[in-house]
Amino acid sequence: MQKDIKNCTFPELEAEVLSLGLPKYTAKQIFGWLYQKSVSDFSAMTDLAKQSRARLEEKFFIRDPELLKKEISSDGTVKFLFGLNGGAAVETAVIPDMERLTICLSSQVGCRFACKFCVSGKHGFERNLTVSELTGQLTEVARHFPRKVTNIVFMGIGEPLDNFDNLIVAIKIITAPQAFSFSKRKICVSTSGLVPQILKLADLNLGIKLSISLHAANDKLRTTLMPVNKKYPIKDLIAAAVVFAQGERNPVTFEYVLLEGINDSTADALSLAKLLKGYHFKVNIIPCNEGNPELKASENLVAEEFIKVVKDNGVVCTLRKSRGFDIAAACGQLRARHI
Repeated sequence: MQKDIKNCTFPELEAEVLSLGLPKYTAKQIFGWLYQKSVSDFSAMTDLAKQSRARLEEKFFIRDPELLKKEISSDGTVKFLFGLNGGAAVETAVIPDMERLTICLSSQVGCRFACKFCVSGKHGFERNLTVSELTGQLTEVARHFPRKVTNIVFMGIGEPLDNFDNLIVAIKIITAPQAFSFSKRKICVSTSGLVPQILKLADLNLGIKLSISLHAANDKLRTTLMPVNKKYPIKDLIAAAVVFAQGERNPVTFEYVLLEGINDSTADALSLAKLLKGYHFKVNIIPCNEGNPELKASENLVAEEFIKVVKDNGVVCTLRKSRGFDIAAACGQLRARHI
């Protein structure tokens, strides 16, 4: 049975080509064609002998996500709808800036964690993305931009750490010098707070960044907003974040969506600062975007005061500018228009 060649790490592909009786350096040639030149056909790998290409075609196939739709926001954000094997589809957002080009990758078709402010999990979970589907989003997006992607965030549809094994292999391919040669420090993985997986990630010491969705400083409110908190309460989450931060140069970022009348009071800000102060952490405030009609974004003045209180109480706190709202590409909106 044929294998998806883009599910292989570089060392795995080296072993595979040797098993086919091909020179070990063939793996480097293949990776160059797949990831640096975005080739999706063995016949186009012209520096490989015809016999070598024939052997590869017998054992492997190349399958890239299919572009179904492309939308461009008034602020320059671009959203791609990609068709996957079996009829599923995911969305990928690209946020251009003056010096950066950030891609927001999806990790699952749907999501099983059903956070109240996020549309992506509204219709449940279908399946994990394969390694080739994770890296394929990056390959396909690169075809549409004259400049290189500078930053990668696994913050799209799904919970990245719920697809742990495929995520790690994808990161190894993305950072491999034979493939994308991407800087580890420019990769951030977001999680709703899966404590065992955070600790596994810490053990791997990959050198990447970690972002944790928090959104409340007490268990009662966080459980209401994020059911995952029932299994992994705040105390355990903070302990895991401390372990991760100890091995990394960059602070762990805690994401906090401001919701009018729910988690945006001065008391909430003080509780948040008290919870996170003294650790290698920072807070990223996110405006609530269109998703759940029961939830509204806090007023600008309220957000400014909230941020000031957190800062004044010893915790680094910044505001993330909402991008791609008009095409449903902002935080919590992916999958709003396509199931």
